[in-house]
Amino acid sequence: MSAHRIGPVPPALRRPRFWPPAAFWRALGSHILIPLFLAAGMAITYLGAFHQPQPHDLPIAIVGQGPAAEVFAQTMNDEAPSELDVTTVATADEATAQVRDQKLAAAYQSTATTATIYLSTAASTAQASAAEEIFLPIAYKQHLPVSIQDVRPVTGDDRTGQGLFFLMVALSVGAYSSAIAIAAVTAKLGIGWRLAVAAVTALVVAGIGVVVAGGIYHVLNGNEWTIWLLGALYVFGIVAIGIGLHPVLGKWTTPTLTLLFVMLNFTSSGGIFPHDMQPWFFAGLNTFWNGAAWLDAARALTYFPGQQFGFDGLRLALWAVSGVGLVGLSHLLTTRRRAAADDTVPATAEEEAAVVAA
Repeated sequence: MSAHRIGPVPPALRRPRFWPPAAFWRALGSHILIPLFLAAGMAITYLGAFHQPQPHDLPIAIVGQGPAAEVFAQTMNDEAPSELDVTTVATADEATAQVRDQKLAAAYQSTATTATIYLSTAASTAQASAAEEIFLPIAYKQHLPVSIQDVRPVTGDDRTGQGLFFLMVALSVGAYSSAIAIAAVTAKLGIGWRLAVAAVTALVVAGIGVVVAGGIYHVLNGNEWTIWLLGALYVFGIVAIGIGLHPVLGKWTTPTLTLLFVMLNFTSSGGIFPHDMQPWFFAGLNTFWNGAAWLDAARALTYFPGQQFGFDGLRLALWAVSGVGLVGLSHLLTTRRRAAADDTVPATAEEEAAVVAA
């Protein structure tokens, strides 16, 4: 009886390994790292910014003149030295004007028979609620009935006062997702074309947001054209930054943009809680981040007519200029990298022969 040699077992008939090979774990690690980064980043930033809002240096005032009002304000400062910044204003008209101009978060006036809290839900519903929590116990101790004077209320179609914030969320998501698509499609085009596509996309994304917010849900209040242009400037800055980062970061561009314009942007914008009710880190970002700039400008246009927003526009412009500069820098780096790669490619026989003949 002759022996037959058994050849190698075909791959399809081999029993699967219980433990995957090392290549599998390397591939899994490289793919799962970005989702884990996003999960950790969202948890850290959102919980860090919103889990325990409390005022710090909240500007409020006591209405009145003389030693009694001064002692009242000083007592409140002594009881909450880091939470409150309590001053006095002479009259109710002055208090109303300063709350309307967002110089004060709230003011409190008491007489022998009644107490009045002056606040503005348009500035921040969270801030207005905090003011009520501060002053209502005082009126209760004084045995006075309380009236709330909302000197600048939100509109009837935006009762939470957060419609502009959610419009900013829509603009942000449209911006950074467009940045990835534009960076991939226009990678071989010149800088001028890439920035032109970014500008047109910014106008379209901002237009969609304004039409939905103003035309459908009536969140805006008669300044749609200006808010559209500010929105386009905001979107363009994000798109330009994404285009500039993509040649350098590759697949890490998306998590980087999410970090910049979701994790840090939404939390520091003041849309949920104002900067004087947030931790110091996010309150600091609020002073120069682009989301806060757009939201402050849009809020001024919608609720505070006559209030200047030039500084907010300047902040948005600086972000856009930074994006354009980043596109130029990454283009320069990419060009040099390609030139260096061409220099290292071995010459062909025909090229060598041409060099010798020369």
